[in-house]
Amino acid sequence: MRDWVLAPIILGLAAYGLLHPWLGILSWTWVSIMNPHAYSWSLRSMPVAAAIAISILLGLLLTKDRRNFFLTRETVVLMLFMLWMCITLPFSFYFDESFGLWNRVMKIDLMVLVAMVVLYSRKHITMLTWVLAGSIGFYGVKGGLFTLATGGSYMVWGPEGSYIEGNNELALALVMIIPLMRFLHLTTESVWIKRGLVLSMLLCAAAALGSQSRGAFLAIAAMVSVLWWRSDKKIVVAGLLVVAGVALLSFMPEQWWARMGTISTYQEDASAVGRINAWWMAWNLAKANFFGGGFMVYMPDLFALYAPNPLDIHAAHSIYFMVLGEHGFVGLFLFLLLWFFVWRSAGRLRIQAKKLPQTQWLSHLGAMCQVSVAGYAVGGAFLSLSYYDLPYNILVLVVLGCRWMDGQEWVNEAAKPAPP
Repeated sequence: MRDWVLAPIILGLAAYGLLHPWLGILSWTWVSIMNPHAYSWSLRSMPVAAAIAISILLGLLLTKDRRNFFLTRETVVLMLFMLWMCITLPFSFYFDESFGLWNRVMKIDLMVLVAMVVLYSRKHITMLTWVLAGSIGFYGVKGGLFTLATGGSYMVWGPEGSYIEGNNELALALVMIIPLMRFLHLTTESVWIKRGLVLSMLLCAAAALGSQSRGAFLAIAAMVSVLWWRSDKKIVVAGLLVVAGVALLSFMPEQWWARMGTISTYQEDASAVGRINAWWMAWNLAKANFFGGGFMVYMPDLFALYAPNPLDIHAAHSIYFMVLGEHGFVGLFLFLLLWFFVWRSAGRLRIQAKKLPQTQWLSHLGAMCQVSVAGYAVGGAFLSLSYYDLPYNILVLVVLGCRWMDGQEWVNEAAKPAPP
């Protein structure tokens, strides 16, 4: 039954991608982020995202819709990072295994660049935000209800076969999506939609806590801190956050508190010690190999060469050490520079967009994107999500928002309705 429902939807979206690539990008984002076909029987093994991507690329050649080829500091650094990953690939210790992961990352980054070509209007920016919020929010609402129903006794997991399959990865995605829900809450006029978004944010927070991820717990703390700092009514927001936090934490069982307590005693935790061992391995590997080790470096022979404890083999579980070990210090520099520019551009949106009533919504977007990036920067220090789509879609929102503001697009949109 699910196949009969999903197949026509996906085929229709691919067809529309030929006519209107901007709609195709939204469809590709939905499929890539949410993985709805994973809930079907026959579609889960089919290249659904690839089919939509092909229709988009063909549509770029055929469409009469507006297209914007432009460069910003974020797009330049992203393309340099992609180029560097192409350069480091031939130097991979395990080329065959690395090639498959390289291919996946290149597809994601290519579609991110395409998104910044075909999306341009306020409508596009808002719809992309809704797609992201709905795709991750689906798992947050479902996981939050599960957490409340079970008293937090069981971990919440993500969709099988995706970047966020693990409990830790799903939790970080939920932390990053809550600020985007808050942006939609601030800019939506419908009272009922606002109430639905508030409920969704609370359930996403419950699901993130229910994942029992210690890294996500730290990410939540960072996200909430920046969210409070960026709010205009700090006393009111602080009160609401405290009430929500106490209410959610009251559902957590004793085992959850015991797990969070190991954050301060990480020296006694095997998982934490294993991660630190993997971080040292990545550091030593990068020092010895200018181009890094490729996308697949968590192998016994490499740990034997570069890790303090060669028998304790772990993945890096850190966006920073992951990039360092796989692409060396140059790759890490480009990665950090990319997110530094995204943070700065989001801050410029937050400050400059306050000046005009037509751009107030962009001020909210910039502030909430900063909150989301803060959660990614802190939570990502303990999770392997260096190439996950969601943060790069936040990059897209920031770049498009800056272009909309700098180009005074509200004048054009007021004079002439945006094309369908």
